[in-house]
Amino acid sequence: MAKIALDNVRVDIPIFNSQGRSLKKAVLGFATGGKIGLTEDGKTIITALDGVSFEANQREKIGLLGHNGAGKSTLLRILGKVYTPTSGTAFIEGTIGSLIDISLGIDLEATGLENIFLRGALLGIPKKRLVESLDEILEFTELGDFINMPVRTYSTGMHMRLAFAVSTLIQPDILLMDEWLSVGDERFQHKAEKRLNSVIEKSNILVMASHSRNLIEKCCTRVLWLEHGKVLMDGKPDEVCQKYFG
Repeated sequence: MAKIALDNVRVDIPIFNSQGRSLKKAVLGFATGGKIGLTEDGKTIITALDGVSFEANQREKIGLLGHNGAGKSTLLRILGKVYTPTSGTAFIEGTIGSLIDISLGIDLEATGLENIFLRGALLGIPKKRLVESLDEILEFTELGDFINMPVRTYSTGMHMRLAFAVSTLIQPDILLMDEWLSVGDERFQHKAEKRLNSVIEKSNILVMASHSRNLIEKCCTRVLWLEHGKVLMDGKPDEVCQKYFG
């Protein structure tokens, strides 16, 4: 059973060593990354999320729209339990899978083969499943003999293909994504999209941040539009996209 319930969630991020900046002179202002303000004792904070409330239930595919710094990534980190709310409550039930930073845990000095098990361990994928999926991963990445070479010798595309192949072995109840993943040339991107769609279909709830109207309308059943850490609009993809993109 997967469920998300956020009630009046606020996230304040303290900014240290800002006392000498002109920032301290602003009682309240707006910035790309949310609202900037001062606490009662004069410390600078950025309010990344402000009063966010929504629920998501089984089979919902939610897209997040908003300019850079609107709060999309912060919201994903709340859902991934990386951040805890400064105030309000965040109830998340079900296993969580994150495709926000697919290169996390990759050791550049280790071989591609070694990194399959390192990245898999970080994602909580059992070693037995990694062994069983090894041939599939090797075929998908198309790395050939490079799988036994240190990742520092890989091109950016090879590095991303390896990380992507392992990361998409997850089968979570709640899948979190930050923008569409670019993992190679156009032919390989079609291959990657097919694999990613399989992961999305198996998840009970999808929450995906994106700047792509086509992707949001294609993959999502609902859209949240964020501005300065607040939910400006919550509705059907065609309705929200029409307002957001114009």
